[in-house]
Amino acid sequence: MADKSIALNRFGLGARPAEDPGADPRAWLDQQLGRYAAVPAMLAGQPASGTLVAQFVDYRERLAQLKKAAAPAAAAPPAAMPARPAGAMAPMVAQPPVVQAADDPTETFRKQFGQQSRELYNGAVTARALAAIQSPAPFAERLAHFWANHFAVSGDKMEVTNLAGAFEFEAIRPHVMGSFRDMLFAVERHPAMLLFLDQAVSVGPNSPLAVRAGNRPNVRRNLGLNENLAREILELHTLGVRTGYSQADVTEFARALTGWTIAGFGRGPAAKFVGGTGRPGDFVYADALHEPGTRTILGKSWAQTGEAQAAAVLDHLATHPATARHVATKLARHFAGDDPPPKLVARLEANFRKTGGDLPSLYRTLIASPECWAPGTVKFKSPWEWSISAMRAVGTQQLQPNAVPGLMYQLGQPVWKPGSPAGWDDVTGAWAGPDAVLRRVEAAERMAQRTRDQIDPRARAAEMFPEALSPATAQAIARAESNSQGVALLLVAPEFLRR
Repeated sequence: MADKSIALNRFGLGARPAEDPGADPRAWLDQQLGRYAAVPAMLAGQPASGTLVAQFVDYRERLAQLKKAAAPAAAAPPAAMPARPAGAMAPMVAQPPVVQAADDPTETFRKQFGQQSRELYNGAVTARALAAIQSPAPFAERLAHFWANHFAVSGDKMEVTNLAGAFEFEAIRPHVMGSFRDMLFAVERHPAMLLFLDQAVSVGPNSPLAVRAGNRPNVRRNLGLNENLAREILELHTLGVRTGYSQADVTEFARALTGWTIAGFGRGPAAKFVGGTGRPGDFVYADALHEPGTRTILGKSWAQTGEAQAAAVLDHLATHPATARHVATKLARHFAGDDPPPKLVARLEANFRKTGGDLPSLYRTLIASPECWAPGTVKFKSPWEWSISAMRAVGTQQLQPNAVPGLMYQLGQPVWKPGSPAGWDDVTGAWAGPDAVLRRVEAAERMAQRTRDQIDPRARAAEMFPEALSPATAQAIARAESNSQGVALLLVAPEFLRR
């Protein structure tokens, strides 16, 4: 694959019509780092996390009120009331004696909020896709997607569905051209991460709140330490798997993190300690939830008190040698192949340690590294990558509200829903199965039909892969019975499925 084609497809998101990296593709990529827009116009109107958290809190409170109002009727039904169908909700007091599940106000309210959540999610996904399709800095845009997957949350969890887009837009995108340390802190304090990994309900066993609860079982059973955030910070966000930390380190770090929570989102005994300390969704530190004492983590003693204790540990992790190695390996895998070249990993690791995790320096190391410019294709595109590159190729300018969310579900990679804190896999084996490729063929045919023969696929293929289009692909496109069929063939050509 020629350098121009590598710049457009391996580093970028696929070429748009008439896009040309010029005589110096490396300089073209470097210039994009200065053109990156953290908040492009497509994202400017998306609701902030504070607004979304407030909406969810309001929903939860109103749902509780509806359940409470329905409870008396459920507790003492009239003797003559017919049995309710299995799964039906208890009737409200003001309703007729027999209420079908579909008429239940609690269920109706749930469905209304669920529909609102889907619309918010679909709107955020569509905005993200438009930003990628129209971006004049596709290399920089790819990096935003990379980091959003590195620090993954999953909208499969109800509390996170509405917040997944805001998480990327608020915690990831503003720091793509900054430092790893700043991004790390923004991520771990964002309400989406605190809710996804249950940090918002983590309470130290010897915290002021736990001590106050004493031996009251009805209170104590709602209090407990949660290790999810601590574990994923160590295993996924910083050091990486099997890098020398122990279960004891996870537990101690979880104790240090107690008190890191969200304003306006408290439940149970902890609610009154965090409910009024900021706007809904704001990161807050609640001392009443914090486990006191000095912690021993990674062989070091951490005597700081309160919020500063976990912050000090996070600072240490942000520039730890194992973190440098972990981040370097993931970047090398993303840009140079499923088996990261050791020399490239070492170069990126050295840069990370030298600069303290300055991200633009890492990106420039990628641009300058010969391993990233190896001829041929080195990566199989994920469904997201393929979809964005296909829409860029056909010159998409507008999207229907449900088009991209539906497509990503069809292709097996729903946006912000990896189902795991590990994010989506970044290796060929995850995406290159026969059924997965067949789904892309079907999607390519639909996209091509919408072009209505307005694209010359032979000319477009040459633009997509300058000096890199194989004779076999060129011949197949030339023999197509129509322009739209030629476009469909282009979108599933070996060059297009890979980068």
